[in-house]
Amino acid sequence: MYGKMKDHLSKTLAEIKEAGLYKEERLIENAQQAAITVKGKEVLNFCANNYLGLSNHPRLIAAAQKIMERRGYGMSSVRFICGTQDIHKELEAAISDYFKTEDTILYAACFDANGGVFEPLFTEEDAIISDSLNHASIIDGVRLCKAKRYRYANADMADLERCLQEAQAQRFRIVVTDGVFSMDGNVAPMDQICDLAEKYDALVMVDESHSAGVVGPTGHGVSEQYGTYGRVDIYTGTLGKAFGGALGGFTTGRKEIIDLLRQRSRPYLFSNSLAPGIIGASLEVFKMLKENNTLHNKLVENVNYFRDKMTAAGFDIKPTQSAICAVMLYDAKLSQIYAARMQEEGIYVTGFYYPVVPKDQARIRVQISAGHEKEHLDKCIAAFIKVGKELGILK
Repeated sequence: MYGKMKDHLSKTLAEIKEAGLYKEERLIENAQQAAITVKGKEVLNFCANNYLGLSNHPRLIAAAQKIMERRGYGMSSVRFICGTQDIHKELEAAISDYFKTEDTILYAACFDANGGVFEPLFTEEDAIISDSLNHASIIDGVRLCKAKRYRYANADMADLERCLQEAQAQRFRIVVTDGVFSMDGNVAPMDQICDLAEKYDALVMVDESHSAGVVGPTGHGVSEQYGTYGRVDIYTGTLGKAFGGALGGFTTGRKEIIDLLRQRSRPYLFSNSLAPGIIGASLEVFKMLKENNTLHNKLVENVNYFRDKMTAAGFDIKPTQSAICAVMLYDAKLSQIYAARMQEEGIYVTGFYYPVVPKDQARIRVQISAGHEKEHLDKCIAAFIKVGKELGILK
């Protein structure tokens, strides 16, 4: 049988390569930071989710080492059997404090948090109303639930209202959105979403993976930016981006919701507890973010500087309110050629194309970090301009 399947797989892979959609993984030979080593050459990293520059921070490394000395390397169990330590509860409390919520539940990843949130809460009597650009983990989580599905155009409040009106036939309704949409960098209009949800008697859920640590006056996410504390029922998020860049996800929100997820959320019940080293470093992250807003302030300055310079140079950049700057190229092969040339110029970026983004919407997604210095930004901008002129993108 495998001989037949092998032929089928080989043909499919060849078609992917021919279409210019084949993904190559490049090896990083040092720690994740602003300057990394790839194939023995130092390049500047502009495609990590390391928004606050914490992935290789010495305080986090020291905190992970210290907690491993006290609590060991791994848990070897799920939470409800014998996998819950005091530090797990401490981190859940720290996340609740950060988002101003009642309780928090930890997962192995935000993919698991989104995959495990819908099925325990909603049945075929209910409705899930989802933004069209929501992350794949939300889409997969919705698929695991029997609730009726509605889909509204990205951040389109008129279309959302249409869906809410149609969903009045269901028992419970929930509006689900990314806080920052990862490919475009725009922020969901949470105040308007909450207004409509209250008008049509619906819950609200937001995935803060690309917004927590980034948007809002002090980087606390979309509820800080739009003043929607107490109006959002469920937040999901990750420890793998702004909050240190390791592993781990969470759902935080109303106490009864979190309590039921502990009882019935399958990714929580059947996955190992987060390792003590990750917990220790994550606790240090939230301690650091309480001390001052220095890292977030630097991130905002870097984003504004990069965006303004790139726009002035003539690049087509999606409107962004976050640390994500999508440089639009539209052609899949061109995005790969452009990214390869950028690496030759010492800039590490990635071309994004279908199916990660819609067809004919290929781009290079640049992600700015508080770990970048002004000279890093200038070198990246200069390389974009040089390669853009070579490839006919700029005149």
